[in-house]
Amino acid sequence: MIVMKFGGTSVANFEAITRTIFIIAGKLDQKPVVVVSALSKVTDMLYKISDAAASGDVDQTKDLLAQLRKRHVDLTEELLAQSMLKDDAVARVDALCDDLDKIAMAVCSLGELSDKNKAIIISTGEYLSSTIIAFAMNAKGIRTRWVDSRTMMVTNKSYLKAEPDVEAISQRTPKLVAEAYEGMDAIIMQGFVGVTDEGKPTVLGRGGSDYSASLIGMAIDAERIEIWTDVDGVLTADPRKVKNTKYLEKISFEEAAEMAHFGAKVLHPLTIEPAVKKCIPIYVLNSMNPSGKGTAILRNELIEDGVKSVSFKENIKVINIFSTRMINTSGFLRRVFEIFSESKVSVDLISTSEANISVTVDAGEKIGPVIEQLSEFADVIVDDDKSQISVIGKNIVRLNGMLKKTFTPLKKTNVYMISQGASFVNISFVVDREELAEVVQDLHDHLFDNPEELDVF
Repeated sequence: MIVMKFGGTSVANFEAITRTIFIIAGKLDQKPVVVVSALSKVTDMLYKISDAAASGDVDQTKDLLAQLRKRHVDLTEELLAQSMLKDDAVARVDALCDDLDKIAMAVCSLGELSDKNKAIIISTGEYLSSTIIAFAMNAKGIRTRWVDSRTMMVTNKSYLKAEPDVEAISQRTPKLVAEAYEGMDAIIMQGFVGVTDEGKPTVLGRGGSDYSASLIGMAIDAERIEIWTDVDGVLTADPRKVKNTKYLEKISFEEAAEMAHFGAKVLHPLTIEPAVKKCIPIYVLNSMNPSGKGTAILRNELIEDGVKSVSFKENIKVINIFSTRMINTSGFLRRVFEIFSESKVSVDLISTSEANISVTVDAGEKIGPVIEQLSEFADVIVDDDKSQISVIGKNIVRLNGMLKKTFTPLKKTNVYMISQGASFVNISFVVDREELAEVVQDLHDHLFDNPEELDVF
């Protein structure tokens, strides 16, 4: 079996879905488990619906709901124009939209939106897209069974950013998938959605469909996991910021995880972990160019040493913690990071000296309570408007001359902190946000347009 995940752009409209079905049809001999996102931009619209309903804006809520229904009904009628299944498909889409209307208008009347109800609203896109595509596949002669992912995707009770229960998923999924496949050519499921052990709906957070696919792949011991998107694979840098980027034919699990965590948009940061557990290769492919090679994400032993990517986070804060108390004081660092943990603030980079700790956090993190607690026993200075740049590649920390090669283009740049990853795949540093574009371009040019052999020491 293989898992094939299709993102929003791969199921955006009639042309995209037709192309996606063609791709799936070519893989039927591999027993595909198809995982789909909502149609492109639909999740954004569902967030708008939830916000409008929560504010009690009846007119806006009804208008958005009508737009959503029309888009999905029109698409269904277009895809199944010549099929006897059209009426059933439209009826099912209408029923899903009816359910959405009821809950949105109920929220509108109350003027109050719980996390549980918001999870129900924003997950509707996946149920609509998977329903439409399942009908369209059957109309094309591909015997396809629609499966509710919530029968197997068990999570905790964090409704809007749920954490999957890997053990429960691993226990449930193989049997349910095997049963669903009886007499079928393919099965189709929803990404992004989950359910608590009490049966209450949850979602995995933005980009969670990749994660869903990887978890399903792990649970069924898939031969491979394919992430179908709108780019030809993983690039050496973000093409929106950097010119002359290059596609990577293959990278390691470790490199991919670091790239995703430190700013690469192609994969959800948590996608890699389930695949690693079973050593399942992941392929990032382009649904608009299905004949392309894409990028293979493989176990480390199959990947050469060297730089693969310049990734970045555009908007971060640096928190500098100064205290003479930390000198030779047992438990000081533990207390500092307990404060971050208790406030659920995620830390990226860490740099320490005898009397100073510097950490980076995303600019959107709510650090007020952290600063307040730290200030009880230390001086704290927060530097805003900073950017974090990460050079990523297998064994780069151990390559002779790598630090010199990395920092040569930065001779005229103020570097605020440097952090070398313990995994040997990451060298990260912080610069002023206003300098990011120039620094990233210069660094990428230096590393990829002027390659040179570096030996591992």
